[in-house]
Amino acid sequence: MPRAPLPPRASAASRLRRSAGALSTAATAGMEEQLPWFSELSAQDRSWVGVIVQAGVQNFVEWYAAGGPTLGTPQGGTELAATVFGAAPRALAGVITLQQTVDLVRLSIDVVEASVDDVLEGEDAEAVHAAILRYAREVAFATAEVYARAAEARGAWDARLEALVVDAVLRAETDETLLSRASALGWRARGEACVVIGRVPAQRSEADLFEHARHLARSLDLDALCAVQGDRLVLLLGGAHDPRAAGTALLDVFDPGSPVVVGPSVADLAEAQHSARTAQSAFRVVPGWPDAPRPVLADELLPERVLGGDGHARRHLVEEVYLALLESGEALETLRAYLEGSRSIEAAARTLFVHANTVRYRLRRITELTGHDPTTPRGGLALQLALILGRQAGH
Repeated sequence: MPRAPLPPRASAASRLRRSAGALSTAATAGMEEQLPWFSELSAQDRSWVGVIVQAGVQNFVEWYAAGGPTLGTPQGGTELAATVFGAAPRALAGVITLQQTVDLVRLSIDVVEASVDDVLEGEDAEAVHAAILRYAREVAFATAEVYARAAEARGAWDARLEALVVDAVLRAETDETLLSRASALGWRARGEACVVIGRVPAQRSEADLFEHARHLARSLDLDALCAVQGDRLVLLLGGAHDPRAAGTALLDVFDPGSPVVVGPSVADLAEAQHSARTAQSAFRVVPGWPDAPRPVLADELLPERVLGGDGHARRHLVEEVYLALLESGEALETLRAYLEGSRSIEAAARTLFVHANTVRYRLRRITELTGHDPTTPRGGLALQLALILGRQAGH
């Protein structure tokens, strides 16, 4: 008995199946001619792109054979993405941009649509053209989903990696791994780095805070890595030649009613642990200075850090302040006479048997030597502690 003729859709689908290879080949050839970036890919990546094109054409033929537009959408976005893009490795999403993928899909659809008239004719061709438009829309949505998921996964991974880098700096665990991780996050290793610590503002998400901080940092040509630890927001800044200016520029990301502490500038990321240690110590004791400026440098909180048990602050006052005064001879005696004489220049002059202007000159010299002005309340406090600690140390 003669075979019954195939239904129109089945007949068209059968001819499309036989032409699927030629359609895929034509689409790939079109990419080489019209997409400059395609020829710049490695042979392996070009091969994977060809696999995607073949999967897309084959999936369209099978979808059309199964009923096409009359059955609703071809597949869910996830299912279609798995069918078309599932053969290629995930790494390909990092090689081909979303715009390039859109160009690839558009060109493939155009080539297939232009080739349909060579395979089909009449109503069959019209039906397939209509189906291609529907299918192209679904592939476009599936493409967007693939890249959205890749971006989401990359964003989540970057956030975890960023938290690990900042945490390693805070725990003084800097090594080659840390530097490599920071580089992967865009850290440009351009010299000085510092750590800024403040309170997390209420009603703002971490993603919003971090994006705001990075935007402000970029405006000053700074690198920024961010992390939230409890109620603290920690910023690791690269390229911070002026720590106070960097901290001032980033004040808006911190809670407006709380202090912000800036650690000292260090040579590079490998030394950032020292800035972090100093900033953390200063942040713990900053409530002891209610009128502290905002931001406040950690070195401006030396008295509070000493009273809070910070051994590094104690050594700083002894080695950088007391010993500098001790080497100058008369500066140490002048400071002692000034502080013990109720901070009166005239009383110090009488004690030292010198003119009052001589005392004034020596006090200015003390400020130059130590960075602390004995005529101001906080400068006098830091120098008084330096005298006490230096004597206790047996110098």
